[in-house]
Amino acid sequence: MARRRLGIWRRFAVMLVKPVMTGWTRRTWRGMEHLAGDQGIIIVANHLSHADPLVSAHFIYDAGRWPQYLGKASVFRVPGIGWLLHKCRQIPVERGSVEAVRSLDKLVDAVQSGGAVVIYPEGTTTREPDLWPMRAKTGAARLALTTGAPVIPVVMWGPEKLFDPRTKKLGLRPRLPVTVVAGPPVDLSRWADAAPTKTTLDEMTDEIMLRLRDMLAELRGETPPPLWAPPTRTATSGQPTVQQRRDGGTATSGLGGAA
Repeated sequence: MARRRLGIWRRFAVMLVKPVMTGWTRRTWRGMEHLAGDQGIIIVANHLSHADPLVSAHFIYDAGRWPQYLGKASVFRVPGIGWLLHKCRQIPVERGSVEAVRSLDKLVDAVQSGGAVVIYPEGTTTREPDLWPMRAKTGAARLALTTGAPVIPVVMWGPEKLFDPRTKKLGLRPRLPVTVVAGPPVDLSRWADAAPTKTTLDEMTDEIMLRLRDMLAELRGETPPPLWAPPTRTATSGQPTVQQRRDGGTATSGLGGAA
């Protein structure tokens, strides 16, 4: 990414955010070479803290790419904030409506235009008690199948020190350690010519999430658990039950990524 091509508003965002992150974190960046180039890529990341977008954006920017995140469409309607998000080439996503199909179209356009689109496949911060990845929605798989773009896995450990979603504690000390690692593209070649059926999208999503889980396990130096799904309640009894599959949805409900 040529810095001179950022434009005034993206430069303004960098000037606003990067000095804060530079003072707040002590960074270990690895695998930036996997983000190199100017082709469209889909970056999939684990989501363990509300601080993740700041940390991952810093990493992706330092790797020479401009990150394009999915955001709740309602945020884009806030006066001033929404205007700046549009200027910074972020992508609004409508959830639970037919408008989400148009959101997918915007993602396809961004990837095909050479963008680095960032998706949190889980669609929210993980509910797993030890902050391991959960089962995910199928939006990243659907986008990969539609565009054929490489899916680059990125794992983070340390943003929970900036803000821990379990305790709601904000870490205000400077130079808190954070590590971000990007890996080679997830091998999804076996589904290259497949129809976007639920089975195909679920299998692709599992492949993506298992890669993220295993990379995070290596980063943490721990043995990972099976992919976890939060308990749900039955419609009839209201009693908790273990969710055996992801909300595997459709293009209208499974985009994920909007924290």
